[in-house]
Amino acid sequence: MTDLYQSQRAMRNKRQAAMQRGVIAVLDVGSSKIACLVLRFDGPDSFRDSDGIGSMAGQSSFRVIGAATTRSRGVRFGEIDAMHETERAIRTAVQAAQKMAGVRVDHVIACFAGAKPRSYGLAGSVDLHDGAVTDNCVARVLSSCDIPDYGENREILHAQPVNFAVDHRSGLGDPRGQAGNALSVDMHMLSVDRAPIENLLYCIKRCDLELAGIASSSYAAGISSLVEDEQELGAACIDLGGGSTGISIFIKKHMIYADTVRMGGDHVTSDISQGLQVPMPTAERIKTFYGGVQATGMDDRDMIDLSSDTGDWEHDRRTVSRAEVIGVMRPRMEEILEEVRVRLDAAGFEHLPSQRIVLTGGASQLPGLDGLASRILGQQVRLGRPLRVQGLPQSVTGPGFASAVGTCLFAAHPQDEWWDFDIPVDGYPARSLKRAVKWFKDNW
Repeated sequence: MTDLYQSQRAMRNKRQAAMQRGVIAVLDVGSSKIACLVLRFDGPDSFRDSDGIGSMAGQSSFRVIGAATTRSRGVRFGEIDAMHETERAIRTAVQAAQKMAGVRVDHVIACFAGAKPRSYGLAGSVDLHDGAVTDNCVARVLSSCDIPDYGENREILHAQPVNFAVDHRSGLGDPRGQAGNALSVDMHMLSVDRAPIENLLYCIKRCDLELAGIASSSYAAGISSLVEDEQELGAACIDLGGGSTGISIFIKKHMIYADTVRMGGDHVTSDISQGLQVPMPTAERIKTFYGGVQATGMDDRDMIDLSSDTGDWEHDRRTVSRAEVIGVMRPRMEEILEEVRVRLDAAGFEHLPSQRIVLTGGASQLPGLDGLASRILGQQVRLGRPLRVQGLPQSVTGPGFASAVGTCLFAAHPQDEWWDFDIPVDGYPARSLKRAVKWFKDNW
């Protein structure tokens, strides 16, 4: 645990150093595409003349100067499956983005889906000796949280204080400077499988890049797609990707739950490929141009010619109606949304003050999906696009780039996490000693 704490601190310092040098890259490693954005940190004044419209949400400290995407290779369910293939794809994306930006990038902040995320709620409290809350008090209260046994081959990806309370005043975002006698904290901790993270680290290292931070895709998509009120009052972001669907729940501007459904848009493409007996690229084209989840009377008469894609015009003259394509796609989308509903129910989503649901990600662009989602999830559903960021090319402003844009915001303004405070290291051995004593009592 101490090793992980030190490595996260080291990554935070690398990010700080890269920002001071002025350039850092953001890498979104997905199952269907790998996107790379190069950011320049110069401060808001230098961009004021060049861009007519100001940026939103205070992200004016940086500007996107390079962007590139490439088809993902070697990634399944958001996890690296074939190292050499993924390495080639990452190199392609990073080199193209560097070329557009005209600068060389050494440090990247990566986001990824998958790795079976699991959320935990922790609580801790300490007495205040000086009568006011200082950085040291925050560090002490964070280290007082009792960490659950989250499994042997797992790592903590995010550990964020969600709510502080000084005496009986709860709901404080930042308690530093407040006067009182006792400080307590509620924390959200997200753990993931270790192997996918190590694979990603190794892959990025092989591309001659330094990792300066790592984030969960569902968290990044939530930051960029939810508006401020939704983050404050409670909303869920459903990031429908290619290989997996990320779920994140926010309240008080903090993520309090994250999970992943190991199904996405690629599964819909695969269903079309098998159902209509066409190759995968053809199935992807049919899904993109003619796909949908809501059939109307017109769709029976709207015929799609399959012969032009197989290349065999003599013998293959098949046509299929759009209604049949929808009939293949709808059951899979229903299955994904049913799985999402199970996860939201398990997280207690219905107890939040506002229960907005925002769909984002590449697969959220299917016509009629918002109507189907509101029927299955039983809430207000809207389609979300990522926030506008200065310098972002028009081609990467769609819902499919919510995670990449969210990681830019995460790079510029990371929320305070456990690693941002000098946690007393003696907290770790004490906790392991406590666990050893408990084991001794239970077994003897």
